[in-house]
Amino acid sequence: MNISFQIPDDDPVRLVKLLIERMDLSPLYQTYSRIEKNQASPRQLLAIVIYASMNQIFSSRRIESACRRDLNFQYLLEGKPVPDHATIARFRSHHMAACSRTLFADMDAVLAQAGALSLKNLFIDGTKIESVANKYTFVWKKSVTKRQAKVLAKIPGFILKTQELFGIQVLHTHAVHRYHLRRLLGKLKRLQREGHIVFVHGKGHRKTPLQKAIEKAKDFLHKTKEYAVQLHYCGDRNSYAKTDIDATFMHLKEDDHENGQGQA
Repeated sequence: MNISFQIPDDDPVRLVKLLIERMDLSPLYQTYSRIEKNQASPRQLLAIVIYASMNQIFSSRRIESACRRDLNFQYLLEGKPVPDHATIARFRSHHMAACSRTLFADMDAVLAQAGALSLKNLFIDGTKIESVANKYTFVWKKSVTKRQAKVLAKIPGFILKTQELFGIQVLHTHAVHRYHLRRLLGKLKRLQREGHIVFVHGKGHRKTPLQKAIEKAKDFLHKTKEYAVQLHYCGDRNSYAKTDIDATFMHLKEDDHENGQGQA
């Protein structure tokens, strides 16, 4: 059944269909080893996914439901069977994601050629969205600075004690840096090699003072490097997310509707 006559000429779905038809979709098709003739093609799947995003539909199950009920989605499918949610999810994660940069760059070029998009100005979205984030996925600059200071305060005493215990020396000024720890660790490992000392692990084994010193030096090196990297990621910000380094966390005030203390 021809349903295109039921869709207004200025409906955005027509622009989506025209846009997809003008794009170079060879990178997308190259992600397939075989394409079923009686199923929705990669071009049609891309069209329904883009149109779904335009309408704030992101769930693969909701996209499947829209393809069954919505006239515009059926127009994009061009009479092909409705893809199930697994097919839609697989298309987005395995095929579309593999070439998304190339596809969307080509989409911008096609829109610019059609006069629907201007490339003269670049706008950055500054929207701030509250997320439900795990409390262990963020790093606070203030906390890292405190932990770093505690570790750095322990290192001079550790170096002095190690030098007295094993008769080695690492020259340093009042400030101790990571390369001092590396030099100390190198000398401790040389003592291990010269003494043919085998380190032990697990319960029931007693570690030698040399093994404890080497493990402690490695721990100091690991922590100082970790804190330095975290502070580098923070930069001028007060925090960042481990799962997205560019994301910054914010403290949000919640309205107290029960006590009438809500904030406008």
